[in-house]
Amino acid sequence: MDDVKGELNDRRTHRLFRVRTTLMKMLRSRKYLVLDTETKKTFSEFRNDYQVEPTEALDKTKLLLLVQQVDDPSQQLYVFFPEDERPDVKTLTLMFELMHEKGVSNAIIVVEKELSPFARKSLAGISEFKVEVFREDELLIDITEHELVPKHEVLSRGEKAQLLERYTLKDSQLPRMYVTDPITRYFGLRRGDVVKIIRSSETAGRYVTYRIVY
Repeated sequence: MDDVKGELNDRRTHRLFRVRTTLMKMLRSRKYLVLDTETKKTFSEFRNDYQVEPTEALDKTKLLLLVQQVDDPSQQLYVFFPEDERPDVKTLTLMFELMHEKGVSNAIIVVEKELSPFARKSLAGISEFKVEVFREDELLIDITEHELVPKHEVLSRGEKAQLLERYTLKDSQLPRMYVTDPITRYFGLRRGDVVKIIRSSETAGRYVTYRIVY
């Protein structure tokens, strides 16, 4: 029985390792300060960092993370790994209290299962913070590294303005991608943001398109 429990705990820890690795790459793509050692960490290093024996379960609350933007350190983001499979309103409230105390307005919550309707309603009623929720299974792989996913580059406000001026376009004339799109969520994009999509082309070498988040 102990061997079975130990194997399950080790699988669980490895799953969280994969989730955290993808998360670190995602945060770097959003221009948060993330060291190479964090995106290239091995499973053994991960387990040692959090002092987890192969037969023990990892305390997910130890994975709490606070990162800051490379260009603007005042812009910070919390990453929460609640212990409960499906965090309740009380757990969410504790997170919001910490964010308010530290003056942090952005957060990502990584959950095992979807939030309950009551918790989602509570989250939707919070206007003070921008909070994103990802299920663990959405972060097991980095979707931007898939061979069928073209390269995406997020345009700055200045680059977007130059694009619209160059082609004499309005926002409404750009092809759309939705806020629920996995790539949109990966980069944490908001309505009105524009991405440059670069695809390989046998004839032209590469094919560039632009899409606006709608």
